[in-house]
This record gives sequence, C-alpha cells and structure tokens, in this order.
Amino acid sequence: MINYNRKNVKTLLTLITSAFLIPTLFGCHQGSSTAEDATKNRLSLPVFQVDTGTALTVRDYLGTIEGKVNVEIRPQVEGMLEKIYVDEGAYVKKGQDLFKINEQPYLEALKNARAEETVEKAKQKNAHLEVESLKPLVENDVISPVQLQTAQANDEVAKASVAKAATAVATANINLGFTNIKAPASGYIGRIPKRIGNLVTKSDSQPLTVLSDTRDVYVYFSMSEADFLHFTKGGRKNDSLAHNDKLIPYVRLMLADGSEYAEKGVVDAIDGQVNRTTGAISLRATFPNPDDVLRQGNTGTLKMEERKPGVLLVPQVAAIELQDKTFVYIVTPDNTVKMRAVILDGVSGTNYIVKDGLQPGDRVVLAGFDRLEDGLAINPQLQNPKRG
Repeated sequence: MINYNRKNVKTLLTLITSAFLIPTLFGCHQGSSTAEDATKNRLSLPVFQVDTGTALTVRDYLGTIEGKVNVEIRPQVEGMLEKIYVDEGAYVKKGQDLFKINEQPYLEALKNARAEETVEKAKQKNAHLEVESLKPLVENDVISPVQLQTAQANDEVAKASVAKAATAVATANINLGFTNIKAPASGYIGRIPKRIGNLVTKSDSQPLTVLSDTRDVYVYFSMSEADFLHFTKGGRKNDSLAHNDKLIPYVRLMLADGSEYAEKGVVDAIDGQVNRTTGAISLRATFPNPDDVLRQGNTGTLKMEERKPGVLLVPQVAAIELQDKTFVYIVTPDNTVKMRAVILDGVSGTNYIVKDGLQPGDRVVLAGFDRLEDGLAINPQLQNPKRG
C-alpha cells in the first residue's frame, strides 16, 4: 500500500495538470499561427471604392463648314462676260468690282427709253395746251363742254404716258448698272466657272462665283432625335443651346488631318423640326476663324461635350467583357470577391459611367481577374486612381 503524504500529492497534481495543459497550449498556438499564415497567403489585389462624381462625355458628329456670309454671285442681266476683275481665292471688300458684262445693248436701251420719254413729254405738253385753249371757248358758250372734257382726258392719258416712259428710263438705267457686278460683302472669292467671252444669264445653273466671309464660320451637323433629347432633357433657358453652358460648355472641332482646331465653338442654333425621313435634327455651331484656317466647304468632326454631375464612376480597367455583358468583381465586407453584372451608360475619360449594378461605397477589384473566382478571399489594397 502506497503512502501519499501531502507533498507527494501536490507534486502529483502538478504533473497531471501539466500533462493536460501542454497539449492544449500547443494546440492553441498552432491554430493561431495557421490563421495568420492563411491571411498572409491571400492574394493582395488593388481595389477601388465606387463613388459619385461629375462625368464629361464626348460624342462625335460629322460637320460641314460654311462661311458666316455665303453669297452666290449671279448676273441680273443677260450678256457677254467682258471682264473678270478678281481671281479665285482672292479676298475682296464690300463694293469692289468683280465682273463686267458687255454694257452696249443696255446703253442703247437707255438711250431709246430716254427718247421715248422725250416724245411722251411733248405729247403731254400739246394735250395740256389744248385744254388751256378750250377753256375760254367753253366759258363763252362757243363750244360744247364735252369737247373740253375730252381734251382734259387726253391730257391725263398723256401724263400717264410720260410716267410710263420715265419708268422705262429708270429700268434701263438699273439694267445698265447690273452690267457691273460688285461684291455685296467682304469675303473670299470661290471658283469662277465662267470665262471672258461666255454668255451669262439669270437662269444659269451655276453662279458666277460664291463669296464667303470666313472670319467666323458655321459648322452644320445633325444628331439623332434620341441624342437631341439626351442633350436637352435637362431643360434649356430658351430655344438656343448657346446659353446653356452648364449642359454644353463648348464644342471642339477635329480637322480632316486629325488635328484639333485651336478655337472652341458654341452651338447657337437648332432646326425647328426633326427630319421625318432621317429622324435627325440639324444644329449649327459657330467658330471664330481669325487665322483663316477654315474655308467654305471644309469638313470636320465636331466633338460635343456634356457634363453629368452625380453619376457613379468606375475605372475601365475594373470591367470585364463577357459576350454582350459587362461584369466587375466586388469585394464583400469579409474580403471575399463576387462577380456582379453592371449596366454602363457611357465613357468619361478613363472611367465608365455605371447606370445600374453598383452603389456608392462598393469596392471593385482592379486587376488579377484571371486568378479570381467567386468566394475567394483576398487582401484588398485600396487605390485612388485618377478620375477623368
């Protein structure tokens, strides 16, 4: 029989307790280390926290350029082209001589009209003298009053004939003036299809030339009805888009060589109705042209910008295109990833505008998609990429 004294019992309890505690402590330490190792082994990926911002979207429209003053120069009288005072592409001032039509037939017509006027004036003078000579005879009852009335009527007819002859003289004088064609405005001369010696008439299909003032130019373009409603649904102050600078601050013009025109323009006029055939509406943008870079007939691409405040923006690098849908990987509160479909509403610089599928505060993964799958835990590294 074993004799247990107090000292031996205490030693024995200590040994038994240690035997149970040592594995337990070892097991706890090992579990904690495993959890830390698992966290360290997670993928560290950049993520972006979605928020609202102001987007600047750009839409392109093909435009044709015309001078602010664009006048077809046509003859007002028929005749042989006798002189051409200017050359194609020359800049002319208002009132400057452009063309000369042979004036000889119109000089003769003026002389003839003046001669006719002289004859009619003489006839009217004779008729007036006849009236004056008959008045005393009627007063003395020598002749019938009817004869005086007839003479007075003849006098009135003669006066009318004089007026008609005077009108013919004025018309002949105007036609003579039309033989010298002057510039109605300052601008550049276009192509001149006629040559000296050619017959010109008012019914010619082509004008003598086109005069364009390009110090300011108009760029005409068309947009679909849907685009027009998109740009105007926010409401306009009046019928002109030019005053709504919060909606359309300005427009830019890309030239045929791919360069951007230095001056900015404004949309200042819209057509009054939508074309029923094409479903489009025409608009006009005005650009200053101080260096004469733009000319009548040029074409260019008009870039119209629109500000959209309070929209959700997400970097384009976060989007994944699968067939006809767009997806992003969002990071849940427990730092696992989940693929989610989103609906886009355009592009703003390097960002997509998100119409549906995300909320402010959502976190989206920016890279490493080939290693991701739903439910995978990651170490999110919050980024703040530049907006624009």
